[in-house]
Amino acid sequence: MGVVRETPSGAGNTASTLRKELGAFLRSRRERLAPAELGLPVAPRRRTPGLRRDEVAERAGISSSWYAWLEQGRVRTSEQVLRAVARALRLDGAETAHVLSFVEDVQPAGTPPGWVSQNLRSLVESVSPNPAVVIDPHWDLLAWNAGYAALLTDPARLPSKQRNLPWLVFRWAPARALLVDWESEARGLLGQFRAHAARHPDDRRYAEIAGEITQDPDAARWYGRRETAVYQPAVRHFRHPTAGELRLRYVKLAALDEPGHHFLCYLPDDATAETAVRKLTEHA
Repeated sequence: MGVVRETPSGAGNTASTLRKELGAFLRSRRERLAPAELGLPVAPRRRTPGLRRDEVAERAGISSSWYAWLEQGRVRTSEQVLRAVARALRLDGAETAHVLSFVEDVQPAGTPPGWVSQNLRSLVESVSPNPAVVIDPHWDLLAWNAGYAALLTDPARLPSKQRNLPWLVFRWAPARALLVDWESEARGLLGQFRAHAARHPDDRRYAEIAGEITQDPDAARWYGRRETAVYQPAVRHFRHPTAGELRLRYVKLAALDEPGHHFLCYLPDDATAETAVRKLTEHA
């Protein structure tokens, strides 16, 4: 087990806020896990929903007081301990990755640039007519091609604060009809966004986007459950008003020379989709 390290005096509010967010997430997962699922006896007067803290601690091989401090956000801990807790709580892959993202780095991450290089802009244009876009860590849209504008909507026509992928999925009305599997797609994207936002409690842009998208009742409900997700390569099914049915393979690449920026591209999954993609830009 890692050594208990109390929060140093004057360490700042961000570390404390992150630890409390981690603690709240662990508590929410503890409370959803039924004792019967683990073969534990169910007392008739059990006051705690889900597992008790001492039951989680025992399964993780750590002390009850240590686990209590972890949920209370009073200590920092190691990857080894968090992996043990994740196993004890039966977290899935996305939830485990989310928990491990709270391991405190010795070196803080660099700030992503607020601009897009000519290299990325050229890449976005070079894959045309396939829809492509560059996003920053907030999922704000920084550069896009004609195919992307034709598939969804031209971000240039939107106010700058609305040029954001989660905003489009939840607040842009045509999205629910355009994405055939809207609920699954939206829920996964929101889970990824929430996982990132939780790591940046003082970031005003994350808070601003969360406030906007949770005006949607579905987003508010899922966000309140602290659902998390990780990126998964997938084929996305679109029903476009002019191009018809499209099955597009979703590709996401990190820009190593521009930390925090990602290149997203939709590639046709079959000959029908390839023809439909060409129609997109012809009608644009």
